[in-house]
Amino acid sequence: MKFVVSTSNLLSHLQLIDGVVVSKPIIPILENFLFDIKGNKLFISSTDLETSMTTSIEVESNEDIKVAIPSRLLMDTLKTLPEQPLTFSVDASTFSVEIHTGSGRYKLSGQGGDDFPKVPEVEGDKSFAMPASVLLKAINKTVFATSTDELRLNLTGVYIQLMKDQVTFVATDANRLVRFIRKDVKPGVEEAFIVPKKALNLLKSSLPNDDTTVKVDFNKSNAFFSFEGVNLICRLIDEKYPDYRAVIPSENPNKLTVIKQSFQSAIKRISIYSNKTTHQIRLKLAGSELVISAEDFDFANEAQDRLSCHYDGQDMEIGFNSRYLIDMLNAIDTDDVCLEMSQPNRAGLMLPAIQADNEDMLMLVMPMMLNNY
Repeated sequence: MKFVVSTSNLLSHLQLIDGVVVSKPIIPILENFLFDIKGNKLFISSTDLETSMTTSIEVESNEDIKVAIPSRLLMDTLKTLPEQPLTFSVDASTFSVEIHTGSGRYKLSGQGGDDFPKVPEVEGDKSFAMPASVLLKAINKTVFATSTDELRLNLTGVYIQLMKDQVTFVATDANRLVRFIRKDVKPGVEEAFIVPKKALNLLKSSLPNDDTTVKVDFNKSNAFFSFEGVNLICRLIDEKYPDYRAVIPSENPNKLTVIKQSFQSAIKRISIYSNKTTHQIRLKLAGSELVISAEDFDFANEAQDRLSCHYDGQDMEIGFNSRYLIDMLNAIDTDDVCLEMSQPNRAGLMLPAIQADNEDMLMLVMPMMLNNY
């Protein structure tokens, strides 16, 4: 059988779902894209058994067929071809695939599509919708704080808590925590589930930053995200999420307000001189001056810088991991940032100086024990 499709159209759709494919999977066929032609529509799928993505494009075709095509070989080929119509010829008995261009012929060894794992159908018990730009923003502001520790599986995803009139996204790795609330998304149901980091990063790279509606269906085991002909299905993390509200301190009398750009730049400079294992920097707060310093005793390196700020509270010194602070500052959009603290051994809160409309963002970071010198 044959079908015709343009180079750029096919490549752009493959790039949407290519992130699902893993190298050297347990089942070799998972290194392939599934091409499923029904009428004049080509459905392309990829899966790692935990997460699956499907997209579809219109093609010129003469019959229906399912074939698994090597993903890396196909992607590498398409990236080097100029824009032109491509004719795919599939041998229904051997599943070998030939790609004919204006000047060349490329032969790939495919496999029968029936051997490809079945992509779950959308069968959510409950559903809600939200604009793509809102979901994209929520992912950008939370996914960086998820854990990479597979022994704490519940922390390796983002906790999504649905209320009747708002949705809350929470991520933590036990050293820092981000809570992001959108008050303009009204799910109409009260549920909660944990979405794995990989699925969210795939959404992050494929979601349009506009008002496109993303429909989210979910049940006890899976979540289904659908938008603009793209479907992402992921298995939810079946673990209990910790009570994040219990760790957010309510009494933080020491409040620092500083220009975000200046603060971030100073941290980046000073952290060059910090210990390469701990990345610890020291904040010394007194009056309207903030002193940021770091030292690496192993190499006798040290640095300090002064910033003007607005500080309301008792003089104090507190240590933080510079990488955590930089990641958190990257997630804040306002010109000024607030850091609220109680004591040098208690968690600090980082907040935008002004909360955006319909948003409530809060970030928590644990301090580091200082070696006083």
